[in-house]
Amino acid sequence: MHEFWEFAGSYWWLVFVFGGAAGGWAKSVAMYNEKRRQDKIEMLRIKHGAKNAALEESRVTDKRIDRALAAHDDINARWFAYETDALKVIEFPLMTDMREPLTVAFHEAKSVADDLRPTDRAALRDQAELERFENAVRDFRLAFDIAEREAQRQQQRGFSDSERGALDRARKLINVAADDGATAAERQSAYKKARKELDGLIVLPKPATDAIETRIAGALESGR
Repeated sequence: MHEFWEFAGSYWWLVFVFGGAAGGWAKSVAMYNEKRRQDKIEMLRIKHGAKNAALEESRVTDKRIDRALAAHDDINARWFAYETDALKVIEFPLMTDMREPLTVAFHEAKSVADDLRPTDRAALRDQAELERFENAVRDFRLAFDIAEREAQRQQQRGFSDSERGALDRARKLINVAADDGATAAERQSAYKKARKELDGLIVLPKPATDAIETRIAGALESGR
C-alpha cells in the first residue's frame, strides 16, 4: 500500500494526461449521440413533411376534379334548359339548328367533354386524364357561350315575316298546351296545332316534346 502511494506521488501528472483523454472521449460520445438524435428528428421531419405534401396534393387534386365536374355539369344544365323548353327553342332557334356551324361546333365540343368524363371520378386522379378533361370542358364552355350569344343576337332573324308569324302562333299554342288551367282536350288540340305550325321551320328536341306530351297525357288521364 505504501508503494502505491509512492507511485501515485511520483506520477501524479499522469492524471492530467489520461484524465484529459477520458474527458475528450466522453465529449465525443455525447456529440455523436446528439448528432444521431438530430438526424432522427430530421428524418421524422422529412417523412412527416412528405406525408403532409402528399395529403395536400391529394386535396388540391380533389378540388380540381370537383371544379372540372361542376363546370361540366353547369354547361350541360344550360344546354338542357334549351333542350327541354320548347318556348326557348322557338325564341332562339339557332341553338337547335344543326345547319348552323356554331351550333355544330358546340355539340362537337360537348361530345368530346362527355366522352372524357369517366364514370368513376377516381380515374381523374391521373394528371394527364384530368388535364384532358379540363381542356375539353373549357372548349365546351367556350363553344356553348359563342353559340348562345349568336342565337340570342339573331333570335328569329333568319326567318321570313310569315315564318315568324307561324313561330309566334306556335309559341302561343304551346303555352296553352302547357297550361294546367286548360282542359285536356284544349291542351291536346293546341299541341297538335303547334307542331303543325313548326313543321319545316324548327325541330323541337325530343326532351322538350316528351315534357309537353307527358303533361298532356297526365291531363287526359285525369280527365278520364
